[in-house]
This record gives sequence, structure tokens and C-alpha cells, in this order.
Amino acid sequence: MTDTPERTPPAAGGATSRPPSAPQAAPGEDPSPLLEVVEYTDPLCPWAWGSEPVFRGLRAALAGRVHWRRAYAILFDDDDDPPPDPAAETAWYARHLADIGAHTLAPRAHTLSRVAATSWPSSLTAKAAELQGPEVADGVLRRLRESVFVLGEPADTPALALRCVQGVPGLDIDRLARDAASSGVRQQVRADRAEARRPVPEVLSVRAESPHPGTAKETPDGELRYALPTL
Repeated sequence: MTDTPERTPPAAGGATSRPPSAPQAAPGEDPSPLLEVVEYTDPLCPWAWGSEPVFRGLRAALAGRVHWRRAYAILFDDDDDPPPDPAAETAWYARHLADIGAHTLAPRAHTLSRVAATSWPSSLTAKAAELQGPEVADGVLRRLRESVFVLGEPADTPALALRCVQGVPGLDIDRLARDAASSGVRQQVRADRAEARRPVPEVLSVRAESPHPGTAKETPDGELRYALPTL
């Protein structure tokens, strides 16, 4: 599955680096899990929203057998050029979400206020929530996705991100605000973003009978990154 088409046309290119290998057990430790699953994603990606039920089932089926890690790839970057006509882009993007919804059967907001300006606030919030445990992290990520795909108001500022996750069971909202603003969490998301832009060769020229076969995407600045979501 892949994500939203980029705003610039694709061009040929390549990347050779692979993601980190599966974690190795120290001497005397239980060797399982032997496999690491990396989910390259973005809280505001419509294909990730549509894939959520399948991924949830897969995580449940593999529980205790793999180490599952999310890497936030930043679909909407801070340095993306602003649209010359925001209303026209919002109308186009709403139609695009409808097309994706027809493919994934995921619910979507009837009215979209705007196209997200940036993925950074929601990605920082999602990464910070991981410090409070997997259940809190899953709940926070779900709320961030609902901000755009249910409410039509993308969580693209720190204030909106914190507001939309209020009330997640077990969440310490004050700690979340501090952690999301910390240099440590920002560095982790920067590392996620960089890792997502080192796709394995196998995803550079995928061909399949699907509108979104998983081929790596070209970003507006000419880099290649994994399509979102990719496992």
C-alpha cells in the first residue's frame, strides 16, 4: 500500500541502505523475538488510516513473536511549498480521500477544513506517547488519525495534536506535552524520517495489479522514501 501522491512528478532514482537489522539477544537472554517489524507510517496518511484494521490484526497475531516498531516518515514536511490556492488543493485532496476510501472502505470526514500543513506535530506527539506504553501510544495515534479522517481538522499544530488526544485512557497529558516538545523525541522522529528515506532496493520498482503496489515514492526535494504505510 502507498500513500498520497506527491505534489511533484516522480523521477528515476535509487537507494541502497537497508533498515536496521532485527535486535540481537544478549548472552543468557530469551532469544525471542527474533524478528523486527518496522511500520513506516504517518499519523495523517490516508492509506495508513485505511490499513489500520489489518495492521491491528497482524500485530495481535504476531504478539510476543516479533518486535514491532513504528517509524514516522513525515508525509507533510515543514519545508513543503505552500499551495498557491489552498481552497482548490483542499477540494482536490477531499476527492483524493474519497477515492482512497472507496479502495480501503475506511470512514472519512464529510468536510475537510484544509490539507495538513505539516506532519511534525502529530508525529512528535505519537512518538512521545510511546514513552507511556503501547496501549497509550496506540490510543494517541488513533486519535491523531481521527483528527483528519473523522473530524476533518488535521492535527497539524502542537495545540491541535494535544487537544485531540485529551482523554485517551491512561494518558498523562502534561507529560505528553513535555515529551513531545523535547529535543530527544524530535531527534527520534528525525531518525525515523531519515530511515524511511533509505528504502531497500526491492521497493524501487514494484509492479502489481494494484493502484498502490508499494513502490517507493519520490519526495518534493528529490529523495526516495517508503510509500506509507510499508512494513
